[in-house]
Amino acid sequence: MHEMSLAEGIRQIVEDAGRVQGFSKVRTVVLEIGRLSSVEPEALAFCFDLVMQGGIAEGARLQIDALPGSGWCRQCEASVPIDTLYDPCPRCGGFQVQATGGTEMRVKELEIE
Repeated sequence: MHEMSLAEGIRQIVEDAGRVQGFSKVRTVVLEIGRLSSVEPEALAFCFDLVMQGGIAEGARLQIDALPGSGWCRQCEASVPIDTLYDPCPRCGGFQVQATGGTEMRVKELEIE
């Protein structure tokens, strides 16, 4: 389950931000996760609670904002919405669609005390 290592990475980001910016308690962690990122939000939420124990984000609420997927169709030469990787183009039905958005995951914001 790679969500555990992702949660550990989030903890490192939160702890580093606390040291640099001088805060000691995080109430909410807001993540943006693309629909094409291969991250399972429910599994990440479970791992998040475990990994944050003993740190400045212990007990913090996790808010996940889903980002839509998008791709570039080489046949249509157009940007198109896609729900999953390797979906056909919704305009022409072709399979030459390269993902251009929705593959990312990032810590968007922290609500601190």
